[in-house]
Amino acid sequence: MDAFAVAFGFVAVSTAVSGGALLLTHRATLSAVLLVCAGAAGLVADALLAADRDRSGAVALAAAVSLFGPAALVTFPRPRWRHPVDFVGVVVVVGGGAIGTAYAGVDVGVVGLMGLLQGCAVLAHTWWRIEVSADRERRAVIWMALALLLATIFYFFASFSAEGFDSGTLPSIGTAAFALVAPAMYVGATLPDLVDVRALVVRTVVHSVALVTVMAVFVLALGLLEAVGATELNVGAQALLAALCSTIHHPTCVVLRGVVDQLLFGQRPDPLGAASAVADRIGAGPVMALRAIRDALVIPYAALLVDGVLLASTGTATTHTRSLDLDGAGELVVGLRPGDLGFSRGDEQVLGLTVPLLAQTVRARALAEQLIESRGHTIAAVEEERRRLRRELHDGLGPRLSGVAFTSDAARNLIRTDPAAAEEMVTQLRADTVIAIEEIRRMVYAMRPPALDELGLVPALRQQAVGLRNREGLSVTVDVSAPAHFPDLPAAVEVAAYRIVTEALTNVARHSTSASASVRLHPAADGLRLEVTDHGGHTDSWRPGVGMASMRERATELGGSLEAGPGPSGGRVSALLPLT
Repeated sequence: MDAFAVAFGFVAVSTAVSGGALLLTHRATLSAVLLVCAGAAGLVADALLAADRDRSGAVALAAAVSLFGPAALVTFPRPRWRHPVDFVGVVVVVGGGAIGTAYAGVDVGVVGLMGLLQGCAVLAHTWWRIEVSADRERRAVIWMALALLLATIFYFFASFSAEGFDSGTLPSIGTAAFALVAPAMYVGATLPDLVDVRALVVRTVVHSVALVTVMAVFVLALGLLEAVGATELNVGAQALLAALCSTIHHPTCVVLRGVVDQLLFGQRPDPLGAASAVADRIGAGPVMALRAIRDALVIPYAALLVDGVLLASTGTATTHTRSLDLDGAGELVVGLRPGDLGFSRGDEQVLGLTVPLLAQTVRARALAEQLIESRGHTIAAVEEERRRLRRELHDGLGPRLSGVAFTSDAARNLIRTDPAAAEEMVTQLRADTVIAIEEIRRMVYAMRPPALDELGLVPALRQQAVGLRNREGLSVTVDVSAPAHFPDLPAAVEVAAYRIVTEALTNVARHSTSASASVRLHPAADGLRLEVTDHGGHTDSWRPGVGMASMRERATELGGSLEAGPGPSGGRVSALLPLT
């Protein structure tokens, strides 16, 4: 059995096995059946050729190559029988295969012409399918095209280098390369996202054309040297000439990559214009911002992640991506174009101008969400306070005032007939009125301590600290210090500062053995800073309780912060309350 029969048998086995595996997946069923038929016919042809049955073997070979194989390529992965291009492609391929089979072993020229016609039809149809197919189907077709491209290139180089070797060895090895086609079709139909196949196609085309260019320059240089009389070059001279010719490989790849990139993606805008276009659209929302970046850089994919969670994305995810940090506000993930290992200098300039804008947009969005959430909490707190006041008025003060009204009516009715009973009712009426007044004062104090309006924050705190005693019953001296010219504070800050300080002093009285404490109030540019410290040991550990939670909530509601815990010489509560 010669080398060609072995190579062809290898291709037939690969085709039949891949077709069978594809048939089991229930995908591209028609192409899978045709691949199995092509592989089986190829094995029959290989057996007939091995048995020296030239005529029968040639007919079977022509049937395998010219009929089933191209038909499988044209119908992969899903034929559209009603579409004119698909219909014409199938007719041309099947008709050419049938004619080629009929003339197998009779007229080599007709067989060759039909093979050329089929090849052109498969090439044109594959290109058209790549242009019009949906994304997943397009990647499947590109997998097939990549395998055909690699096999054809390998066969070309093997045939080109065949001189000086056994007549059929290298072409047979080149033929064996077509065993890649059927497995590539299986991968395209089942695992189209295994790698970025478009990048592989671009690299294959670029490096193959660059290699052909180097070879053409080398052959041209040899021809020129022979023309000037250098008919025989030794090995060293040929090696030197080959090395010189190889220096154009990398520049050719760079130029070709730019050409192929422009053919696939069009002309890129200049960095400043692209950045301006992004700046005009970046505030419209994350999706619009990502689309603007995609349009500017002509990239297949862009996504925005915040805290590792996908916030927005546009385009189709690619295998090769690059992540850019948005100054802690999030992460921008962009997909590289097929064939690119990184971004060009112009792309880097666009990203350098647009990433800070996107970071500001993300940060502004986060602040807006925080504002909405804070407003929601504020509304909920206001509604909760209204509910509490309504409940206290309805369940407490309301019945008491109703009782006062009923008692006054009864006293008026008895004032002439039973003065003693009327006097007793008036006494009860006064007691109920005093209780109602106390309840009103308690409710007013719960909303805003009257001392703040009567005295101001600092004097009200000093008044509150008078008579404070610790858990051992000893008097606690409290030093309240503040600037002489204490500024006017927003009402919410005044109430929060008063409540935090009084709660901290209450904790000193309950849990500390200190005989003294200090309160420091310091208005600063970033807000009102207050600190309450004592100078004694705490009998209890600092466990979060209702009072601690209340102080922290009051600071957080204003956008501030609070720290509480044991200090170097005693307990310490420190808070920052923003003034705006």
